[in-house]
Amino acid sequence: MTTPKKYSRLSLLGHTAKFPEHPKAATLETFKNENAKRDYWITFECGEFTSMCPVTGQPDFAKIRIEYIPGELCIETKSLKFYLASFRNTRSFNEAIVNRILDDIVEACRPRHAMVHGEFAPRGGIGVIVDAEYPDRPENAKAPKRTKPASPRRTRS
Repeated sequence: MTTPKKYSRLSLLGHTAKFPEHPKAATLETFKNENAKRDYWITFECGEFTSMCPVTGQPDFAKIRIEYIPGELCIETKSLKFYLASFRNTRSFNEAIVNRILDDIVEACRPRHAMVHGEFAPRGGIGVIVDAEYPDRPENAKAPKRTKPASPRRTRS
C-alpha cells in the first residue's frame, strides 16, 4: 500500500517506529484540516497514561483527555500516541504534565481552542484532576460537556 503524496511527510503512520525518550512538541505530527472553515471539536482519550513522580520516581497513572477546535492543522493520532507514551519515563508533577501537553498541542497545530484534562489516580487516598485551557475561555466559546465524577458506591446496611 502506498501513502498518498499529501500525507508523505507523516513519518510514523504506516511505518515501524520507536517510542521517543522524552516528550517534545516536534513528535506531534499534523495534517491539513480539510474542514478549517468550520468550528468542530476533536477529542482524544488516553486511559492508560503513565508518568513518574519527580521526587520518588514512582509511577503515576492517569486518564488524559485532549479536546480541541482545529485551525488549519489537525494532530495525527499515532504521533499523539507516541508523544503521550514518551512521558512514561518523565519525572514531573501532574499539574506540569497537563500544562506541558497543552503547550505542545498549541505549538504543534495552533488550534482555535484547546483543553487538556488529566485525571490522576489516587495516591495516599487523594486523586488529582488538572484542567488546562487555551486560550483563556472566550465568552462565546462553549466547552464540551464534561463527564461528572462517578458517585460513591452505596453498600447495603
